Amino acid sequence: MTVSGLCELTLEVRDLQALEAFYTDVFGLRVLKREDDRVWLAAGSHARLGLWLPGEKEFGDEGGKHVHYAFSAEPGTLDALVDRLKDASIPVRGPVEHPGGDRSIYVDDPEGNVVEVWDFFERGEGAERGTDALAKED
Repeated sequence: MTVSGLCELTLEVRDLQALEAFYTDVFGLRVLKREDDRVWLAAGSHARLGLWLPGEKEFGDEGGKHVHYAFSAEPGTLDALVDRLKDASIPVRGPVEHPGGDRSIYVDDPEGNVVEVWDFFERGEGAERGTDALAKED
């Protein structure tokens, strides 16, 4: 395999401060760096989430709508996160149990991006097949 994982996801945002507050307050992401037109947040030990204001960037990047993305979660943490979201009056869908035993929750950030928090690699069939399937070499 040529790549070893996802290291960065960048979202185009209209309100940089509101989105930074959402991701740090709700998901506990840590600010790595603030710049005039962007903020970088730690999303696990080997990935970062970029929040960028619209406009031309150094590599011709342009914003666009995505379907959704997912943060990985440790087993047993989804229910506490749901409680935290509800206490903050943030609508949440789930936990949804998927075939195989893994679970997810879904929440919209303040700009309408669908964020999934998923224990796929940590539980049920995902732990057995998901990580094993990723680790197998053809």
